[in-house]
Amino acid sequence: MGHQGAEFHRAGPDGGQNARVFSHHMPRSLAQRRRESLDHLRGVEHTQALDSEHRGRSFAFGATIASHRQDRTFLPAPESDPLAPTADPENPTELPPGDYDVAVFENRFPSLVPDPDAAPEVQGAVVGSARGACEVVVFAQDATKSLGELPLDRISLVFEVWAERTRALREAGMAYVLPFENRGTEMGVTLLHPHGQIYAYGFVPQLQARAAQALQAHWENTGRDLVTDLARAEQERQIRVVAVQGGAVAFAPPFGRFPYETWIAPTRPVPDLAGLTASERRDMAFTLSQVLRRLDALWGVPMPYLMTVNQAPSDGRPHPGWTLRIEIWPIRRAANKLKFLAGTELGTGVFANDITPEKAAADLRSVRL
Repeated sequence: MGHQGAEFHRAGPDGGQNARVFSHHMPRSLAQRRRESLDHLRGVEHTQALDSEHRGRSFAFGATIASHRQDRTFLPAPESDPLAPTADPENPTELPPGDYDVAVFENRFPSLVPDPDAAPEVQGAVVGSARGACEVVVFAQDATKSLGELPLDRISLVFEVWAERTRALREAGMAYVLPFENRGTEMGVTLLHPHGQIYAYGFVPQLQARAAQALQAHWENTGRDLVTDLARAEQERQIRVVAVQGGAVAFAPPFGRFPYETWIAPTRPVPDLAGLTASERRDMAFTLSQVLRRLDALWGVPMPYLMTVNQAPSDGRPHPGWTLRIEIWPIRRAANKLKFLAGTELGTGVFANDITPEKAAADLRSVRL
């Protein structure tokens, strides 16, 4: 399998290039097979559109059908790590050989693809093409280092990479770009080498569409941005704050749904990663590192979590009320107990949290690093 595409460089203190991101594109024949095996977006038609891909349609119920993902790689042995740099050209991994810090490549088992075939007709359902993109972001060559354990410069570089890939995917016509990380087998991770993903959608997903409506309503009523208001208020109260650095605040939201749920946000309106200044990016990286390290140190065991980087949609509409935020949803509620979503949460979306946000923030602040 050949490696090709663009590289992203950042000059080091000595003028050398100490960071590279490789965009790895699959050979066309393999990409075509992946595209053809990706089924479609399927739903039951409802009312007016909330997204740009299926304008005139909104799905009361819906899902992306991607049956080929049943065959994706599942917890390979360390010596068969597909996210390690290639050591033997006869047995290549997903990544090229060489010395680099962060790598990006196209997911071999995507739920969305840039150029899907026409969706098949399905009796009793409205179907559409599942247009988008799925990429993998490898944080480091060292498979033993989690994101939170990386040095601050590396985490800052990950922010740069997320911003660069967001820019490129938006230019390709994507309406929403979501960097995220599933951490831990408890969260369903199938590759143990620390990594995140980027999903780009040709439409604005329903959860983000509802958030955009709520944020816009707050903006129209107050002339202010809700997330920035929340971050500043939490910084002032010092009740649910976990960490503060410069223009970034990490806090347990007062409406937290998961045990030790933590948000990170800038203290000025910034719609996306690209809008951060260099100092703000470093502040956000520092607070992220603090939160992840404190979560791991809470009971001395790695904390499984979902982390999402929530940027404004790029659907051609203005979103003045949307400020960038990082949400971290841990699922360990005690040293030997996990939080499982059950009847009321999955059935109604009404969450039951076992830990108050005030206690969660105090517990995390008390951790000695």
